[in-house]
Amino acid sequence: MDGNDVKASAAEEAMFAGAGSIAAASPIDDQEERGSNLDAILRIPVVVQAILGTATMPVANLMKLNRGAIVPLDHRIGEVVDVVVNGRVVARGEVVVLEEDDSRFGISLTEIAGVPKANSSN
Repeated sequence: MDGNDVKASAAEEAMFAGAGSIAAASPIDDQEERGSNLDAILRIPVVVQAILGTATMPVANLMKLNRGAIVPLDHRIGEVVDVVVNGRVVARGEVVVLEEDDSRFGISLTEIAGVPKANSSN
């Protein structure tokens, strides 16, 4: 056996020893790691918007808007509004006045959007 064979067998043993130690991780360690990963994901901030309506107007009209101007929206009172998270509609609901502070309002969710299905054509 020459020096190269010894180096190769030592490298193989180290590789197999490393693989064995990875496989020997306990299920409890996996659960803890998944839990910490989930905690990290749950702390990610997202932008939540309630879309009360939209308006389309020429830039010239937009430039004429002043404080107190009223911009008519395409939704009417009582219509369902979209709840959007990071640009994606996740729910729909109705605008409600909060019981504890009648100067504030919120959204009462009436529908949760379904999870988009994966493309099954692959």
